[in-house]
Amino acid sequence: MATVSEVIAGYLGAAGIGHVFGYPGDPSVEVIEAMRKAGIRFVLGRREGTAGLMALAYAQVTGRPGVALSTLGPGSSNMTNAVATALLDRVPLVAISGQIETRREAVFTHQVLNHAQMFGPISKWTAELRASAAGATLRRAFRTATAERPGPVHLTTPADVVGAEAGDDTIMLPPMRPVGVATQVFAAPGVVADPLKRLAAARRPIIVAGIGALRAGATAPLVRLAEAAGVPVIVSPMAKGLMPEDHPYFASVLDMACNDVVWDFLKGADLILCAGFDAVELIKNWTPKAPVIHIDGMANIDQVYPAEVEVVGDVAAILAALADGWQGEARWREAEVAAHRETLSKAYYEGRVAGALNPTDVIDQVRAALPANTRATADVGSHKLLVGQGWRTTLPGGVLMTNGLSSMGYALPAAITAALVEPERPCVCFSGDGGLAMVQSELSLGTELEVAPLVVVFCDDSLNRIELKQMRRQYPAEGTRLMPIDVARAAESMGCHAHGVDSSAGLDRALAADRPTDRPTVIAARIDPAQYAAQF
Repeated sequence: MATVSEVIAGYLGAAGIGHVFGYPGDPSVEVIEAMRKAGIRFVLGRREGTAGLMALAYAQVTGRPGVALSTLGPGSSNMTNAVATALLDRVPLVAISGQIETRREAVFTHQVLNHAQMFGPISKWTAELRASAAGATLRRAFRTATAERPGPVHLTTPADVVGAEAGDDTIMLPPMRPVGVATQVFAAPGVVADPLKRLAAARRPIIVAGIGALRAGATAPLVRLAEAAGVPVIVSPMAKGLMPEDHPYFASVLDMACNDVVWDFLKGADLILCAGFDAVELIKNWTPKAPVIHIDGMANIDQVYPAEVEVVGDVAAILAALADGWQGEARWREAEVAAHRETLSKAYYEGRVAGALNPTDVIDQVRAALPANTRATADVGSHKLLVGQGWRTTLPGGVLMTNGLSSMGYALPAAITAALVEPERPCVCFSGDGGLAMVQSELSLGTELEVAPLVVVFCDDSLNRIELKQMRRQYPAEGTRLMPIDVARAAESMGCHAHGVDSSAGLDRALAADRPTDRPTVIAARIDPAQYAAQF
């Protein structure tokens, strides 16, 4: 019989998972050894929270569940932020935390936390892994994590169980992708339920596409529908690249920079098709004036926005059916969508300070210097709103960010993971100095792993998003200012290649310089934050 740890490693191998991210402890020794023997690499993060974010990014890059490992007590509590991020970002994650031996758990208190109570509210499912049901428990964990909506599950592995023989060592990976299409249509009383007839009757329809469509791989049918019916497409931030951003019918990104321009454009619609749009990404309340058709793998259970018609099934197949069935003329001319994008672009550059290094300058210059297929990761902060709107990508998953929980400190761990898993694809991390301060020790992990993401840091010694809110209320900047540090020197101390720049010319020189391929390169860009005030 296999041990419980060998069954865990067997499931990971069957799922094609090549990396597990975490921080070890006594109860995880057997698990790590079983993974090593199975050829699964354990990546030692500098703390459990960032290791969990790496596992989350692993899932976003590969499409397979991410796996995070922690020990008991503070190891498990440090993991909670990553688990909560996976829940609200809809990312499949299997989080495994060690625990004290079962015979002592009821009466011992040192480092003992109730995992079910701690992880229950932020997980789709929690369970304690027992030897007698190891295979079945893991099978349920993987299926639960990947089922719509995907998210995290948490497993507790007691120290006296991980090395025990598994009474159930069956390794049978459950199906994780739909085979065939089963679609249900729901409609409010008295309304036309056929989405194609509704689309044909509309004069100014707009598609709002989100992460549900991204998970469904719906780019091709989305583009076909937009072209056939002449419908502009707005995407949610985490779905950037779902609609190629150089396409004539790509309109903009919702709830990022210049959101007033985007919302004004959306108000001109007489029908809105929400294609895999998840309201978890909405920053503000939305009550559409136009009727909404909800197209997703799940019914509109959130009810953040109302929908007269719900088409529940495979998003890609539904969009393909609409494209195939379209027979009318284009509803929008390409020139009209281009005019909207021009208005958006003018708003995007408002507030630039002549002669200074502006945030939009950083984004534009980095975009111009890097290949078209570069993947970007964006941290939380004022810069994220500009990256979300201004960084151009034509590939699904071309930008990784957290926009459900919106957890600061995400971008650097995500970039390290992306560079580790896909070393042939260029990757740039955009972080503020506040976000970097939370996770900067992971730069040494990038050096250790010999991965080479470009890390661009917007340095303004401020938690700008909150400082701007203080300014609007005419309050002083209290608790939002950071002590200036030399980010480039700090990065060099962790083995990174680094530049400090404070001008557009200096940034261009840094971007043009040779970059090592075996360690991160950090560019600390000292920006003038005045543009943020004009933008937000």
